[in-house]
This record gives sequence, C-alpha cells and structure tokens, in this order.
Amino acid sequence: MSVVGNNRVGIPIVLLHDAEGAVITVETKKGELIRGLLFEAEDMMNLYLQNAVITDVNGVKRKVKQVYLRGPEIVFIVLPDMLQHAPMFQRIKHWRKHGGAPPEGVGAAVGQAAAILRKAQERRRGGFGGRGRIGGGGGGGRSGFGRGRGDFGRG
Repeated sequence: MSVVGNNRVGIPIVLLHDAEGAVITVETKKGELIRGLLFEAEDMMNLYLQNAVITDVNGVKRKVKQVYLRGPEIVFIVLPDMLQHAPMFQRIKHWRKHGGAPPEGVGAAVGQAAAILRKAQERRRGGFGGRGRIGGGGGGGRSGFGRGRGDFGRG
C-alpha cells in the first residue's frame, strides 16, 4: 500500500483533491493566470473552477462563472497555505515513523472483500462452518480441487 492510498495516485494529485473548495491560481501554457474556487479536480489534473478571474498575457482581466481546464494545458498551480496541514501529510509522517505500516483502520478490507478474506482464513484453519463434508474430506465442489474428477489416481 502506498502512502496516499490504494488508488495509486501520487502526492500532488491527492493534495489537489484536498484543495477542492479552496481558491487557487493556475497558469496555463498560453500564459493566462486563472484564479477561482476549485470545485472539482480529476486524477488527470483536469480542473473545474467557479467564479474565476482570467488574466491574459496582456494583463486584461475578465470574470467567468465557470471554467474547465484540461490537465495538459496547466503549467503550475498555486495552492492555499492551509494545505500544509492536510490529512495526507499526517499519513506520510505516520508512514515514515512506522516504517511503512498503514495507520489503524487504513487498508483493512471491508464489505464483500472482508467476507472473502475471512472465509479464506477459516478454510486455512480448517474451521469453516459452511457447506462442509461430514468427517472433513477434501475439496471438490465448484473449484474442482481435491478428490473429485481429475484426481488422476493420486492418494
């Protein structure tokens, strides 16, 4: 598991998602400066800003209600200072302190995945109380392992 979670995005993208709801400034490849409320950020760095002010290369400003910027058109992004205390940095501190161990409750399986893991562990211990055979007996069933067809004379 990485520092930033299971979704395999890097630290800059997580920080950008944490900035949603804050006012940011973006410079584009055309040289425009766009300042507005970051409404949504996507993993490909596509940004949706609201109530933005666009300043072109000549210094002319214009207000727009909303603007959508594609990630490849962005040169840099200025984020608010309050993100120094973002939750992501707490995970990084914990990661470094504990040698890569995830914080409590992070990385634990939930829902159907937890049920599948629990059943697999019970099977390994031999204590699965589901559709077992009387007297133990090995396998078969839907998986095709054990003493069903395909045993080829072993055992």
